[in-house]
Amino acid sequence: MNFCPDCPTQTIYDPPIVQYENYYHPQLVNVVQNIETVKQHHCCPVYQQHFTHTEKNVMVSSMKRAKRAKASAKKRSKK
Repeated sequence: MNFCPDCPTQTIYDPPIVQYENYYHPQLVNVVQNIETVKQHHCCPVYQQHFTHTEKNVMVSSMKRAKRAKASAKKRSKK
């Protein structure tokens, strides 16, 4: 036979376990963002044509034309 004494029950307490529950609530935060516009100006070439006009008078004699015409005719006939 086994001997089983009648031992009183003991109670011991562990330190508590901490459990967290997180709840989030919206909080408005105003953020001001400054925008700076920098206007950059650049020179770029745009070509614009300008024309000059000159006139001159030249005298042409009919004698020179006649000589040229005869010379041309002679060259053609030689061929």
